[in-house]
Amino acid sequence: MAALFSARRRVRTWRQIWIALAESQAELGVGGVTTEQVVALKEAIDRIDFDRAGDLERELRHDVMAHVHTYGEAAPQAAGVIHLGATSAFVVDNGDLLIMREALRVVERKTLCVVKALAEFAETHADRPTLSWTHFQPAQPTTVGKRACMWIADLMFDLDEIGYRLDSFRLRGIKGTTGTQASFLALTGGDADKVDALENAVVEKLDAAGAFPITGQTYSRRVDSAWAATLTGVAQSASKFSYDMRLLQHLGEVLEPFGERQVGSSAMAYKRNPMRAERISGLSRLAIQTGANLAHTAATQWLERSLDDSANKRIAIPELYLAIDALLVLYYSVATGLEVSETVIARHLADEIPAMASENLLMAAVAAGGDRQALHERIRVLAREAADQVAVGGANDLLTRLASEQGFAELPSAAWQAASDPAALVGRAPEQTRRFVREVVRPRLESYPGELEMADDVRV
Repeated sequence: MAALFSARRRVRTWRQIWIALAESQAELGVGGVTTEQVVALKEAIDRIDFDRAGDLERELRHDVMAHVHTYGEAAPQAAGVIHLGATSAFVVDNGDLLIMREALRVVERKTLCVVKALAEFAETHADRPTLSWTHFQPAQPTTVGKRACMWIADLMFDLDEIGYRLDSFRLRGIKGTTGTQASFLALTGGDADKVDALENAVVEKLDAAGAFPITGQTYSRRVDSAWAATLTGVAQSASKFSYDMRLLQHLGEVLEPFGERQVGSSAMAYKRNPMRAERISGLSRLAIQTGANLAHTAATQWLERSLDDSANKRIAIPELYLAIDALLVLYYSVATGLEVSETVIARHLADEIPAMASENLLMAAVAAGGDRQALHERIRVLAREAADQVAVGGANDLLTRLASEQGFAELPSAAWQAASDPAALVGRAPEQTRRFVREVVRPRLESYPGELEMADDVRV
C-alpha cells in the first residue's frame, strides 16, 4: 500500500497516462505524434529524475509542468508532444483513479484474508455455547462460532461495496481544461467522432471499462467521497470487532494473541492488554474521520473546479488507504491467533444458566397447561429473590426455587435437564454458522482468483 502511494508510483503512473495519450494520438493521426516519439517515451518511463523535477517545481510552482519538462529531458525526441491537448487534471485525476483502484484491490484481498481466518475460527467453534450479551447484560446463549459469523457478515457487506466500486470503475478520460473537450476537438480539426475514438483508445490502454461521460476540469469529487464511504465501512466493521474483542478480553473469554515475551505494561507486569484490538479501534476512528473530510471536500467544490481539494486529497486519500491497510493487518493478526478460554466461558454460562433456563421452563409449563402470565410473574419474583442472594455472596438457586412451584414442579426431569443444558439453549446457532460459512462465505473465498494469504506483520 505504501508503494502504491509513493512518489515514484504516482509519477510513473502519470507517464503511463502520457504514453497512452501519445500512442492513441499517433494511431489516430492526431497532433502529428509519431510512432518513434511514443517509443522514446516508453523507453524513458522509468528514468525519473526527482531532484531535477524538484528544482523545476520550485521554479515553475507547478508539479505537473515540472514533470512534463523532466520527462521531456529524459526523452528529448518526444518532448514537444508530451501532454498534447491535456490539462493537469488529465494526468492527476486519471492517475489518482488508477492508483485508488489498485489500492482498493489490495483492501479487497486483505479483507478476504480476514474473512477466511474468521470462517475457520467460526467452523471450529460452531458448537461451543457461550453467553451472549445485549446491552452488555447477560442474554440467551449463542455460540462462539455464531458470534464470529456476525463479524464476517459485516465484512461481507463491505466486500459487496468494494465489488461494486471496482465493477463501476471509470476514468476521467480526455476532457480538456473544463470538461468540454475543446482542445481535443481542435486537434482533430473538429472531428467529434475522432475525439470519442481518442478517448476510448486512451481508456482502453489504461485498462478501464470507460470514462465518466460528464466532468468539469476534474472528475466529480463525489467519486472520492463514495469510495471513502466504502473504505470507512471496512473501518466500521473492524471497529465493531475491536470493541467486541476488548470486551471479551475483559471477560477473559476470548483473547487476542500475546507473545511469549510480550510486555503488557511497563509498570504492571501482570497485565495482558488487548493492544492490537485497541490499535484497530484507533485507526478505525482515524479512517472514519478522514472519510468525512473527503465528503466535506466533495460538498464544497465550485462550478467547474476549485483548487482547495488538491492539497487536502493528496494527504487524505493516502492516509485513508494506509489506515485501512494497517487495521486489516492488525485484524488478520488477531483473527488468526484468537484464544478461546473454555473454562471461563463455561463458568460464566453456569452463573447465568438458571435465568436462561427459566424461559424454556416457562414454555414447557405453558405447553403442559399452565397460565403463561401467572407463571411469568412467579419467575420474575423468584428471580429477584435469587439475585438478592447472589448479591450477598450466595449461589443462584432460582431453579431450586422453581422446582417447588406449582406448574413447574410437575414438569418431567427431561424438561429440567434440557432447560439447564447450555447446548440446548443456543437455538439454531450451530446450524446458522455452518450454513453461513458453507453457502455464503466459502463461495466468495473460492471465487477470488488469487491467493488469500497474508503475513502477520505486526512489528510492535
